[in-house]
Amino acid sequence: MKEIPDAIVCEGCDAIYRRVALHPREVSRCPRCGTELDRHAGDQSARILPLTVACLILFAIANLFPIVEIELQGLSNETTLAGAVVALSSEGMSPVALLVLATTILFPLLQLCILAYLLVPMAYERRPAGFGVLVKLLQSLRPWGMVEVFLLGVLVAIIKLSSMAQVIAGPALWAFAALTVLLTAVISFNPRAFWEMAFEPRPEQEQ
Repeated sequence: MKEIPDAIVCEGCDAIYRRVALHPREVSRCPRCGTELDRHAGDQSARILPLTVACLILFAIANLFPIVEIELQGLSNETTLAGAVVALSSEGMSPVALLVLATTILFPLLQLCILAYLLVPMAYERRPAGFGVLVKLLQSLRPWGMVEVFLLGVLVAIIKLSSMAQVIAGPALWAFAALTVLLTAVISFNPRAFWEMAFEPRPEQEQ
């Protein structure tokens, strides 16, 4: 089978085109169906790794510190995300506890660890082992990370509880809010650009 490195296939109609060099912020589209073919990666390679590190720091804060503290009639109680999972399990809601554990802790953490594993060697112009498998796994995990859904649920619960008790937002709640924004930016990377970062020579190497 003959490989054509400069070819690009339209995901909408399977038409094949020759890849052209794009300028910053430029996007190429299929003239037949209008599907996006390619877009300039910009400074994606320079910003994803710092954002990933920031996400890991925020993720640690969000899971190690209390989410909220509730004060009622002189009594106070606070909990972490892990504590909420344990509480759900002890109340006989093990499937819900498992779902919360997977979508708010395990899958987001796995995504960030895979990104860090891939990006750190690539920053030194080395392609890590298992690159192709891990990029595909990263794409598969995208729909299962639901930190933003959890955050929305916590905010709704806080609003409802505020009429009955004093609710104090903990450090983890603010960390979750910041993590939601950064994680959205990190996970929404263009996978095609990710492959280009690993396989195509950099401009200084081409000269």
